[in-house]
Amino acid sequence: MEKVKIIKDRLKTAQIRQKSYSNVHRRDLEFKEDDWVFLKVSPMKGIIRFGKKGKLSPRYVGPYRIIHRIGEVAYMLELSPEMSLVHPVFHVFMLKKVVGDPSTIVPVETIELNGELLYEEVPVAILDRQVRKLRNKEIASVKLLWQNQQVEEATWEAEEEMKK
Repeated sequence: MEKVKIIKDRLKTAQIRQKSYSNVHRRDLEFKEDDWVFLKVSPMKGIIRFGKKGKLSPRYVGPYRIIHRIGEVAYMLELSPEMSLVHPVFHVFMLKKVVGDPSTIVPVETIELNGELLYEEVPVAILDRQVRKLRNKEIASVKLLWQNQQVEEATWEAEEEMKK
């Protein structure tokens, strides 16, 4: 019985330590009814992105009004008719409080969302072209402006991949 008690104490100590590590990365968010929030959507992986991660930042669409709170971490939003296929209840980490910066607002009409709140990034224009010289080959790259992005967020992609 003594060994079982020692094991339980050590497990409890390890759990407390791990919980303190994970709580550093968490932020406590809480909204009230009639607050306005943005809804997080993200680009589909692998569709025009060629498996690259993190180049195009996730977007927030909205703002939407919170109708009421469901439980500790879920909120029901008053969604627009364009989002009728999406379930109106969201986890708190899918929401961002509206601060009033109009440059972050992306209208929902310009983004075609599917049921999982994903959208497809489509290249719109080529802004620049460059050729990098390595020791034995040259790599051509093009700077692309994406459909729902601003000029500052344009990315460099391989020209051969873009032609495909």
